[in-house]
Amino acid sequence: MNPLDWKTTAFHQISLAELLDVLQLRVDVFVVEQECAYRELDEYDRQPEVRHLSGYDESGQLIAYARLLPPGLRYPEISFGRFVVRADSRKQGIGHQLMEKSLQEISGLWPKNSVRISAQEYLQRFYSQYGFIRVSDVYSEDGILHVEMVKESC
Repeated sequence: MNPLDWKTTAFHQISLAELLDVLQLRVDVFVVEQECAYRELDEYDRQPEVRHLSGYDESGQLIAYARLLPPGLRYPEISFGRFVVRADSRKQGIGHQLMEKSLQEISGLWPKNSVRISAQEYLQRFYSQYGFIRVSDVYSEDGILHVEMVKESC
C-alpha cells in the first residue's frame, strides 16, 4: 500500500463531496458492518475546534478517518473518535498510519495534553501499543462493549 495523502480540516473547510465520503465511510462501518443502529451524526462534527483527519489513496478515495476533539468538548482531556479504516483496506498498516497521524495532529493542535478515548473493547491491545492505558470497567455504548483509555501528555 502506498502512503496515504492526509488532510486535516475544520468542518467549514470540508467540501460537500468530502463530507459525503466521510459520512458514507462512518455509516458503512459503524452502522452497517457493525450492525449498530445509533445516532451517527452528533453535535461534535461541526464544533469550530474539532478537526477531521482524512486519509486518501492515490486515486483520491477516502480510506481512513478520525475525528479529533479538543479538551473540554467530550472529556476534560483531548479525545478522538470515529476512528475508521475502510473494510477492504484493513490489515495493511493503515490503522497504525491513522493513529500516528492522529497523535501527531493532536500534539500540534493541543500540545502537552492527555488524551481520553472510548475504545471498543476488542481494540485495547491496538491502543495500548500507543501508550493508552485502560481506566474503566467494560461498558456498553450503543450495544458495543467499550472501555475508556487514557494516554498521558501527547
